[in-house]
Amino acid sequence: MNYFVTTSIPYVNGPPHIGHALEFIMADVLARAARAEKKPVIFSTGTDEHGGKIADKAAEVGKDVKIFADEMSQQFRGLAKALNISNDRFIRTTDAGHEQRAQIIWKNLAKDIYKGTYVGLYCTGCEAFVTEAVAKENKGTCPHHQKPYEKLEEENYFFKLSVYAPEILKAIESGSFEILPQSRKHEILHVIKSGLEDISISRPKEKLTWGIAVPGDENQVMYVWFEALMNYLTVLGYPEHDDYLKFWPANVQVVGKDILRFHAAIWPGMLLGLGLPLPKKLYVHGFITVNNQKMSKSLGNVIPPQDIINAYGVDAMRYYFLRHIPAYDDGDFSWAKLHAAYNNELANELGNCVQRTAAMIVSYQKGIIGDSPPPEHDIAAYSEALEHCRFDRALDEVWDQVRGLNQYIDEQKPWEINKQGDSEHLREVLAYQVSCLLQIAELLAPLLPETATKIQYIFGEGVVRPIEGTLFPRKEHTPDAANVSEAPGK
Repeated sequence: MNYFVTTSIPYVNGPPHIGHALEFIMADVLARAARAEKKPVIFSTGTDEHGGKIADKAAEVGKDVKIFADEMSQQFRGLAKALNISNDRFIRTTDAGHEQRAQIIWKNLAKDIYKGTYVGLYCTGCEAFVTEAVAKENKGTCPHHQKPYEKLEEENYFFKLSVYAPEILKAIESGSFEILPQSRKHEILHVIKSGLEDISISRPKEKLTWGIAVPGDENQVMYVWFEALMNYLTVLGYPEHDDYLKFWPANVQVVGKDILRFHAAIWPGMLLGLGLPLPKKLYVHGFITVNNQKMSKSLGNVIPPQDIINAYGVDAMRYYFLRHIPAYDDGDFSWAKLHAAYNNELANELGNCVQRTAAMIVSYQKGIIGDSPPPEHDIAAYSEALEHCRFDRALDEVWDQVRGLNQYIDEQKPWEINKQGDSEHLREVLAYQVSCLLQIAELLAPLLPETATKIQYIFGEGVVRPIEGTLFPRKEHTPDAANVSEAPGK
């Protein structure tokens, strides 16, 4: 059964931050888990590169807008590589193929598109119009950008989103379009039941030149959000490519809670307008604070993901983000919490267990691992956790096995068995330890792929094979828990 998973595509008006890293990692776990089940997988990410904000930012730094977009997009591609993300595709909305297919999608939605005059309140920072009700709730100021909404009157094209509201509602309530967690499902149901209005989907070219032209109207360009959503189809080669025919609908789309409405109301409306099935699942993650404060340049608390990778290694970062950022809620990052998780859980509990087991087999059995049946651990809760995008719970289940194995070692005391000269019992105990570690590695493979590979390398061939360094190497000087306001190396 084919498996298609996507992230949202980050907007390239600023460098990658740890929120982008979180989303990349989560989607990567789903893709790797599906591959482990021998499913053909397409895992797509990319960058969103049109719109007024990009044009403004390029002008601000004195660069041609396409050159600026190229440079910024490369930073996100670099982040994916640094995080060991296994994406099969990286789509850019400035790709010729995307632009061409976006125009095909527009034409295929023609029956639901009409021209009219739009009078509304607009936030340039969000590149989005808001309703009077939302503006009133926010006291006339965008809460994300702290700027008053502008009143705009424009001739635009509109999409008949209102027509599809009952069908979207039915799909969400029935679970055929599943939204996780439940809190986000309830949130979007409230929005839909309050009434979905037709949406503006273009901007006059005189006000916005950096975008994809509306087919048949050289004076209008596609509204960036409407066009960006199309990437999930264009990356598969909609409407004729084999990948599209075999992999749509998406199995899971991973997005942040700030873009819930776009992905749970507007995007389903577009798909219904095209006569296409909706994604099977939309997983909506929360935000990350730093030391319990919102990330902002003015506070100076924006942490580049590369700083964490440079300090602790990629799997330690993946571990913290997957286990210590709640899968269904907002979470917090601090150097102190990462330091504690690294020392107490990774190095001490798992790293030490691997090191002790390998050392005893080398010392007592000349490195030869005896045969042992696989441990009978129930992994149903682990599998269910991944199925429901509960990455924190999946790692909790793995760590139950890690702690159980450490307890087994302390109870069996292989060093005492060795002293007693009972070589057969010793071989059984050590072989069981290895069997447990190999199962732990198998469960860790989607979550901490480098770690899983190292454990499989050490124990997977019947003879202990040493690795260079430790299981979780620290790469740079890092702050200790008592001095955690400092960034590594500062």
